[in-house]
Amino acid sequence: MPQISKEKINKILVVKLRAIGDVLLSTAVLKNLRYNFPNAKIDFLTEPPAKEIVDGNPFIDELIIFEREKNNLIKFWELRKRKYDLVIDLFCNPRSALLTFITGAKYRVGYAFRGRSYAYNVKLKPRKEVHHNVEFNLDALRAIGLEIIDKEIYIQLNEEAEKFAEKFWKENNLNGKMVIALNPSGTWETKRWGIEKFAKLGDIIAKNFNAKILILWGNQKELEDAQKIFSIMEEKPLIPPKTNLKQLASILKRCSFTISNDSGPMHISTAVGTPTLGIYGPTNPYAQGPYGEKHLWVRKEDLECIACNLTKCPIGNICMKDLTVETVFEAFLKLVEKNKESKI
Repeated sequence: MPQISKEKINKILVVKLRAIGDVLLSTAVLKNLRYNFPNAKIDFLTEPPAKEIVDGNPFIDELIIFEREKNNLIKFWELRKRKYDLVIDLFCNPRSALLTFITGAKYRVGYAFRGRSYAYNVKLKPRKEVHHNVEFNLDALRAIGLEIIDKEIYIQLNEEAEKFAEKFWKENNLNGKMVIALNPSGTWETKRWGIEKFAKLGDIIAKNFNAKILILWGNQKELEDAQKIFSIMEEKPLIPPKTNLKQLASILKRCSFTISNDSGPMHISTAVGTPTLGIYGPTNPYAQGPYGEKHLWVRKEDLECIACNLTKCPIGNICMKDLTVETVFEAFLKLVEKNKESKI
């Protein structure tokens, strides 16, 4: 493996395509890069859905957006003109590998999965044991001899988002109250616990803690689900107006706790420091769970097929259907106990 001379690294590109949660879990890399290369220009390349996650991050100089529909790979030969010294590919799929190769950087760092080895001249080997995606990303820095000073994931809020959340709190008389965010959404159908269960859980928590329940949503289908939960619940929850990601983050920062399916909002909640309970089935919480000491996760442990990683279930999605409200509520009580001095 080539020895990287810090003194000769002036321009760095970090590549992380994919979804919101995955990009957020890569942000721990940026503070550490800035620490190791305080004078370098650090750029970050991602796709439009994750733009707000990295926008305004104080540890980068430029955010580059890759739009598959508009930017063909010929345009990305322009990356080569930037003359990066170091490119770190934290996604390592065929597309990100090609983008990394195109840069022509002296050091091109990535996990040499099948068919992608050509793109990198610093080839990483992932650990054999399951480990969290945050650590997976940080391992790329460790492999090239960089010091890790901080493992926190990070989203930069802004004044507009903070004022949005403050206005919502004031209009709904939430200041000084225990507010619990429930997030029933999820990109895969198999990751969704079920709106009836979320409604029942919301009622139990509202009654036992005299708490106000907040139902999160993003797209139109998720809004319809939130409205169904509202219609089912006896203790009527709040449904916030449509938010962008930074507004959502500002709202979650003000919540006492979050309970969520495995999703981008769950990771946003952890990034702003709100104690979070993740509900898991087909995905592996040891790799993709809520990251940090404040948080917990829950799943149905007695299934051989747990963490199957399937987007469609051939046996009826029993990891979610058989995970009871009582089990999730018990996990929530543990979360409260774990954080009893922090946000109540």
